[in-house]
Amino acid sequence: MTQAVTPIHTRAQFRSATRSKPAPFLPMSRKEMDKLGWDSCDIIIVTGDAYVDHPSFGMAIIGRLLEAQGFRVGIIAQPDWHSAEAFKALGKPNLFFGIAAGNMDSMINRYTADRKIRSDDAYTPGNIAGKRPDRASIVYSQRCREAWKDVPLILGGIEASLRRIAHYDYWQDKVRRSILLDSRADLLLYGNAERAIVEVAHRLAAGEAVADIRDVRGTAFVRKDTPEGWMEIDSTRIDRPGKIDKIINPYVNTRDLPECSLENDTVNNTLAFDPDEEQVLHILPKPKLDRATTVIRIPSFEKVSQDPVLYAHASRVLHLETNPGNARALVQLHGDQEVWLNPPPIPLTTEEMDYVFDLTYARVPHPAYGKEEIPAYKMIRFSVNIMRGCFGGCTFCSITEHEGRIIQNRSEGSILREIEEIRDKVPGFTGVISDLGGPTANMYRIACKTPEIEAACRKPSCVYPGICHNLNTDHSALTQLYRDARRLKGVKKILIASGLRYDLAVQDPEYVRELVTHHVGGYLKIAPEHTERGPLDKMMKPGIGAYDTFKKMFERFSKEAGKDQYLIPYFIAAHPGTTDEDMMNLALWLKTNGFKADQVQAFYPSPMATATAMYHTGRNPLRKLSYKKSSEKVESVKGEKQRRLHKAFLRWHDPDNWPLLREALANMGRADLIGDAPHQLIPSEDSDSQYTSARRKNTPGAARTAKGRVLTQHTGLPPRTHKAPAGKGKAAAGSNPSNKRPPAGNRPPKAGKARQTQT
Repeated sequence: MTQAVTPIHTRAQFRSATRSKPAPFLPMSRKEMDKLGWDSCDIIIVTGDAYVDHPSFGMAIIGRLLEAQGFRVGIIAQPDWHSAEAFKALGKPNLFFGIAAGNMDSMINRYTADRKIRSDDAYTPGNIAGKRPDRASIVYSQRCREAWKDVPLILGGIEASLRRIAHYDYWQDKVRRSILLDSRADLLLYGNAERAIVEVAHRLAAGEAVADIRDVRGTAFVRKDTPEGWMEIDSTRIDRPGKIDKIINPYVNTRDLPECSLENDTVNNTLAFDPDEEQVLHILPKPKLDRATTVIRIPSFEKVSQDPVLYAHASRVLHLETNPGNARALVQLHGDQEVWLNPPPIPLTTEEMDYVFDLTYARVPHPAYGKEEIPAYKMIRFSVNIMRGCFGGCTFCSITEHEGRIIQNRSEGSILREIEEIRDKVPGFTGVISDLGGPTANMYRIACKTPEIEAACRKPSCVYPGICHNLNTDHSALTQLYRDARRLKGVKKILIASGLRYDLAVQDPEYVRELVTHHVGGYLKIAPEHTERGPLDKMMKPGIGAYDTFKKMFERFSKEAGKDQYLIPYFIAAHPGTTDEDMMNLALWLKTNGFKADQVQAFYPSPMATATAMYHTGRNPLRKLSYKKSSEKVESVKGEKQRRLHKAFLRWHDPDNWPLLREALANMGRADLIGDAPHQLIPSEDSDSQYTSARRKNTPGAARTAKGRVLTQHTGLPPRTHKAPAGKGKAAAGSNPSNKRPPAGNRPPKAGKARQTQT
């Protein structure tokens, strides 16, 4: 589906006649504004992160983009939220406040999966915790309104993006209403918001009222009712056998479709139900509806907060309306207010991606922080983001809801220029690029073979339950990028630390050879997540056989290269649909294969993820939903003791866990796994003492390679794009590769990782 949009790099600049060169840094004080000759800012960005002028940080991308559009942009970073004074530091903005909690959801940033407050914050100078409030987007909005009550508030970033409709909140264990209402913002921008923020800024600058901006994709707002001329699709109830009406199907069980095809396009099909044959769906002729003026009404906040089945239904509808090529607007009633979500933004073209990443970034933290170290920056300063988006569809991951499933690529020239800029400008560069990646390492320039099919497809994943035959799996462009990057003068090594989609990689052996031969620094982290089919199906991940296939390739190419290199697999504990037996079998697999995980964490329900809907509702939104027994139930581990047990199975080798594991194995009727024989999981109680001294010899955090030794383990989710150091605990929600951008809210920072989001 071709949709006309104005390229962001072709717009006429605001203040074009007076615009000077880019500021060394966007100002954080009146003194800096004076040096720039500004009497006021057009836009002030308020962020929960320290200001790092680097394209891995949302405030820098949005700030520099708006600067390039001719606007004067100021930054208020990590303000003291206890009063409105800090929000007056730069004066009154001429156009609007742009508000974001930071590169992470503030609750995930501040609390562990056990709901304990963290002692550090990787996005704060000195790694100091407590520099942002709980639910930072809401608090910052309130303070901005107190400071300047008539200034429009534009909400964005990962926290706003993943809380744009009624959503389950893990920390309060209840459904909260849209953050748009709690923040009282005028407009919410979700996803990677470059296109939307440029459009909104120019329209406000032209004198348009924020209340009149209702047609920008990727935005949410409050309106009183459905406008005249719109067709409304009622999806406020679970479709079930009864009176046969020609209704528009709000969702279709696309996971069960054999493939995507134009002939198999059920997007606009009308479905009717046979009262006598509950399982049979009859496809009727397509009605003629204009998607541009069609909105789906999902169950209200009041309904989804009380009815788990309707919550699962609403989650399913939202996830099936994420393809920019065919998504329709959504509306959800909250009391007497309607929260309206426009369709997702049109992905950026390669030219637009280059424009964003080629902007003038200082690539270092603001000088106001002096020599204080910001861990998130330290871990990503030598890495390069080459693409956005992910079509993997992992249910615990929120990338699709934020970045989308359409891969947005930079050109090779733009990427190589950034590497040269790192080489020439970034302090401490030693010749090693720590990562060329994104949400995954190896989706660069991979897309559907047919644009028309891509625009019509509603499947939540292109690689589950198998790789779609319409997906182009050619990695040659990425292979060539690796080769050209390592030939650059001054570059000694290019490492790939983003999470590898290994089931995709094995489709191109030449890529695997290139990766293993030249771009692995001794260890490669990949994320099978589990070994058992039950939890893997709930995650929408491939079976462990795909891991075995990749492992053979990895070992063969390592041997051919004459290198001793090792895989480090990541696993999730306590994911919805995981039983004690599943974790026991995973532990046996770990022991058989000689893996001893050093750090683990249980599943962390992030807002809006499909797995979070499973956790909250006990239903599987990937399957047919009903109030009858035919609806698939999903059991989740919620009790503290059982969550500890699931983590204990991942750390089966730790003597501290043996008492809990002995008790559990006995209760499961598997006492045969207790003993000193090779096939048994843990030693008997009488053997405890002999293991104590050996255990003390293992250095915590060490990544050793010999069979049976410690391998550093992540906290339960596949590597998603950039991750940053953070200390204790992680959030489970997205495929996030190591050593890249600051975490995007659906998981907290972890040592060596960071993930990018935007205002």
